[in-house]
Amino acid sequence: MTKSKNVFSSLAARRRDLGQRVVHAVWDWVQRTGAVTAGHPGRLRFGAIGTGTRLAFPLGTVFGEPWIHLGAHCIIGEQVTLTAGMMPDLDLGADPILRIGDGVVLGRGSHIIADTSVTIGSDCYFGPYVYVTSTNHSYDDPQQPIGKQWPRMDPVEIGAGCWVGTGAVILPGARIGRNVVVAAGAVVRGEVPDHAVVAGAPARIVRRWHPESGWQPPLRTPPPVPIPDGVTPDELVALEEWSRSTDGAGDPAGG
Repeated sequence: MTKSKNVFSSLAARRRDLGQRVVHAVWDWVQRTGAVTAGHPGRLRFGAIGTGTRLAFPLGTVFGEPWIHLGAHCIIGEQVTLTAGMMPDLDLGADPILRIGDGVVLGRGSHIIADTSVTIGSDCYFGPYVYVTSTNHSYDDPQQPIGKQWPRMDPVEIGAGCWVGTGAVILPGARIGRNVVVAAGAVVRGEVPDHAVVAGAPARIVRRWHPESGWQPPLRTPPPVPIPDGVTPDELVALEEWSRSTDGAGDPAGG
């Protein structure tokens, strides 16, 4: 009886493995087929979508796309929400509302809510679940539910080359300079100068680069060593393999 149980268990395991491979293959096909690009936009008609830009499937909420301009070579992760206007099917005029530059990466589950102008400069990298909005709720009338009061709107600008950490929130009216680091979980409002690091809720400047003195306070880690000119990728791979092979060369135990 034990032998029969083992046979059936083995057969069930093989079927499960086969089913798992089929599911993964089908899902991989669905993700590749459902991705949105300039050549295969599906139902979406963006005001502009650059060469090499790709919105991963499954998509988040996307509407107002005629007023959304996406640059070239952007990577938009799964479940990313991109909206222009307060609701679908509005006429928002002649100008784009949401502008995203070239080479921008938006991490999984991020939300970019552009009820009024939101601009993200080129080469910005967002971690997952970043929230950017140009609209905030009003609570002026204490007798009315907050959700029924007319919201306030203020444009948002994020300069080129920024790094925005996981779970950060960019509030209406934020003006973030170039090459700014926004720490994970930070809540940003107001002006942030170029070449700064901000953290906290509300976010405050914790480090800034000055032309005369460099980063203040000083960085705690040494700067990366630049790769010498003329070194090819194949040479780097060969050097890495050589380094691994020589690790522990003088140690009889090999460690």
